Amino acid sequence: VQLQASGGGLVQAGGSLRLSCAVSGLAFSDYAMGWFRQAPGKERDFVAAITWGGSTYYADSVKGRFTISRDSARNTAYLRMTNLKPEDTAVYYCAAGRLAVHDNREYDYWGQGTQVTVSS
Repeated sequence: VQLQASGGGLVQAGGSLRLSCAVSGLAFSDYAMGWFRQAPGKERDFVAAITWGGSTYYADSVKGRFTISRDSARNTAYLRMTNLKPEDTAVYYCAAGRLAVHDNREYDYWGQGTQVTVSS
């Protein structure tokens, strides 16, 4: 199983990015997909999740700014991030889990992370 996260980069405050998570080696349609982030010296925090049925969940800090989606034809999950703030700076990780939502312990597989840096 492989999860390949991409799309991170350096962006100014107020800007946008779209992260992608390409999945291989598992039945993508059977898994929920999640995004987490970890800033230096902090714990890995939940950002967003989408179930196999398409239900979405967001951390309060990103509601209205981030959108999670999935494309089963491409076995890829996305995180569209708009109105980015300096406090969004972190390494972003994608993850897959059969019955997962908010808790990182519910996820079975993890990608390698992609750095997002938002300058003020």
